[in-house]
Amino acid sequence: MIKCVNNSEANDWRSPNDGSLPPCSQKFITLYYGNLIFSHICQIIFFTFENSFAMGGFLQAIDSAIVWYNDYIGGYAVLLFLIPTGLYFIFKLRFLNVWALPHSIKVVAGKYDKKGDEGDVNHFKALTTALSATVGTGNIVGVSLAIYFGGPGAVFWMWVTGFLGMILKYTECTLSHKYRQFNSDGSVSGGPMYYMEHGLKKQLGKWAKVLALIFGAATILASIGTGNMAQANSISNAFHHTYGIANWITGTAIAGLTLLIIIGGIKRIAEVTVLLVPVMAVLYFVSAVVVIGANYENIPHSFYIIFHDAFTGTAAAGGFVGSTFMMTMIWGVRRGLFSNEAGQGSAPIAHAAAKTEYAAREGLVASLEPLIDTLIICTLTALLIIDTGAWQSGIQGVGMTVTAMDTGLGRLGLPNIGNHIVTIGLFLFAFSTIIAWSYYGSRASIYLFGEKSVKPYQIIFGIFVFFGSIWGLDLVWHFVDMVITFMTIPNLIALLLLSPVVIKETRYYFDEMRKKGIY
Repeated sequence: MIKCVNNSEANDWRSPNDGSLPPCSQKFITLYYGNLIFSHICQIIFFTFENSFAMGGFLQAIDSAIVWYNDYIGGYAVLLFLIPTGLYFIFKLRFLNVWALPHSIKVVAGKYDKKGDEGDVNHFKALTTALSATVGTGNIVGVSLAIYFGGPGAVFWMWVTGFLGMILKYTECTLSHKYRQFNSDGSVSGGPMYYMEHGLKKQLGKWAKVLALIFGAATILASIGTGNMAQANSISNAFHHTYGIANWITGTAIAGLTLLIIIGGIKRIAEVTVLLVPVMAVLYFVSAVVVIGANYENIPHSFYIIFHDAFTGTAAAGGFVGSTFMMTMIWGVRRGLFSNEAGQGSAPIAHAAAKTEYAAREGLVASLEPLIDTLIICTLTALLIIDTGAWQSGIQGVGMTVTAMDTGLGRLGLPNIGNHIVTIGLFLFAFSTIIAWSYYGSRASIYLFGEKSVKPYQIIFGIFVFFGSIWGLDLVWHFVDMVITFMTIPNLIALLLLSPVVIKETRYYFDEMRKKGIY
């Protein structure tokens, strides 16, 4: 609904003496034709790319290069850095992600919040903003792709990534909060760029800034890939699969909605995501639990398959093409990392905005994300797919999860409902991820180019939401796997170099809590 600025303007719809339209009419026409023009531009872009590049030359060449990098460099590089780094911090911090879990929950509940703390949002809003970026397509499409390519054993490696991810999230978010910076408007900027530049300056000299710049550029690329195109692609494919809506129509709608919301900044994003995350979590959680509960007799066998295939690999047969142990591990780690983003360095950007005087306290809040995202929600999707036998359907992507939900609910006398639940759930998961990642990318843009770069970045971000909707599934996901490595490897190097700072902050925090009789 269009509102005029004042009553006199609202009541006066007559043309002025100079023959021009009244102000309120001008607003209406501008908005109407602006949306119409945007829609036509999207159509033109779609048909141009469809005729010029679809399944052909240019995009295929790019896709082949990306696949080569992922298969021979990126996939192995992440394995060599992620798991050893996680194990190092697990033992160095003495399984802090396990014994400090009850305290972390109390912090999120707001038990220790103070009004005078500096920052943009409280612990709960920082958590939901970060969760809205991680709880997304990876929980529905990512799990099915991991099983399709790596077999059921890939789920085990997703769990490993999630467990190690808890300590990695603690580490990177503690550092992010410690080295955060305040902008001219009072808002907060933080993340790996800042702890690389300021925390590593003594160790690396000028190379600390170089590492930070590399990470900042990688964050912008990842915001367009991980948090944008992968989500939009999954939404548009789900709506096309379920409702027959053309991808370009869905893409236009999502792009428009995204631009309307992201202009508000982190506080507006936090308000939206606080509402979206519980809705999407409850909707999907309840539906999956009902189906799994109805097939409870299959649960022990499902866990057996997961643990057995995790170390043996599964020969290519039925609905999946994973054939070796290494393939199983790589696909589990890839999709686990895509799901929870632990070690990738994205969540620290959101957690830097939290209101607290203790950096380690926000790290404890962040450690809950992989628990919720990977160890709980992804496990539900995996059991849903394996229990119902959908993993042997030969269907790739969101269709596998839709088949699992349809099959499970159909056995309960509720046919043709699962596709709607998955589609709506996926939309809520993925759209909130798009919103949150726009914030991550804007913080990186500010770091690289200054505060004036935010609006141009947001426009480009909105355009790529549309592109992600119309480009092929394989190209989008291959791009996602590539840009994740660009963020993850520099970030893990920084975490290892800054481990003494993390240990010091951890000891300081718990010493303070003991003095106050809190812990």
